[in-house]
Amino acid sequence: MGEAIIDTLSDIWRGKGFEITATIGTIIAAVVVMAIVRRSLTRWRARVASRLTTSEAQEDRERGQRLSTLTDVARLIIAVVVWSVVVLTIMGLWGIPMAPLFAVGTTVGIAVGFGAQDAVRDVIAGFLILLEDQYSIGDVVSIAGVDGSVEAIKLRTTVLRDLEGNLHHVPNGQIQVASNRTPDFSRYVADIPVAYGTDLDHAMAIILDEARAMAEDPEWRRKFLTEPEMLGINELGDSSVIIRVLMTLAAEERWSVKREFLRRLKRRLDDEGIEIPFAYLNVIVQHEDR
Repeated sequence: MGEAIIDTLSDIWRGKGFEITATIGTIIAAVVVMAIVRRSLTRWRARVASRLTTSEAQEDRERGQRLSTLTDVARLIIAVVVWSVVVLTIMGLWGIPMAPLFAVGTTVGIAVGFGAQDAVRDVIAGFLILLEDQYSIGDVVSIAGVDGSVEAIKLRTTVLRDLEGNLHHVPNGQIQVASNRTPDFSRYVADIPVAYGTDLDHAMAIILDEARAMAEDPEWRRKFLTEPEMLGINELGDSSVIIRVLMTLAAEERWSVKREFLRRLKRRLDDEGIEIPFAYLNVIVQHEDR
């Protein structure tokens, strides 16, 4: 029995020795190539990660995630290309006709493409978001009608957490416009309404003085990147004159500065006797003579 098996294998080797050797060699070459690619990408990722000297742990986390995702995508693409070449090479060596395979592959590809086109679009969009660094973990963004801080950036979805703590998974393919509210710096534009009878020059001086006082406060000074600017009269409203002041702030300080400035300004305007008007409703009652 054993001798018969050996004789059969010997006959196969004599008839198809070249094809077998070439097939084994092709597979070994593919394994070696993938091992080199995997090792090279791992070493490159480690080398780049070692250069991240930022003191912000959040930035380290975000950069590490982007780097890991991009290398995983590159490894997947290279693996698909390499093993596709291996399969086609082996089929050519053994004389297997490729036309039926291409026909079946095309049919399956079309069916899968129609069924998974949204998922493919999400993955491509996610790859571009990571590659272009449109926003980072911790940024406050507005995407696809959802506002929140970025918890994670994945290939298929971006995960946001809103102010109420709700977690939103936004498909990357649905993101047409991404508004990043916390890039390198932020701005708070304060529109302050005052009554029409107010001395506007005096009101503008008071508002600017309060903004500058806050910018010089040791507790708040680090949040201001430049000195506040008085932009002047921005609008003549129905019941008030709108005065606009501009503050350029650190990336994530817009909301805290806004709340504190409005608190301080309301107290200051009250002390100065400057009215913040509100809409009035006049009701006219007509009495019919009977």
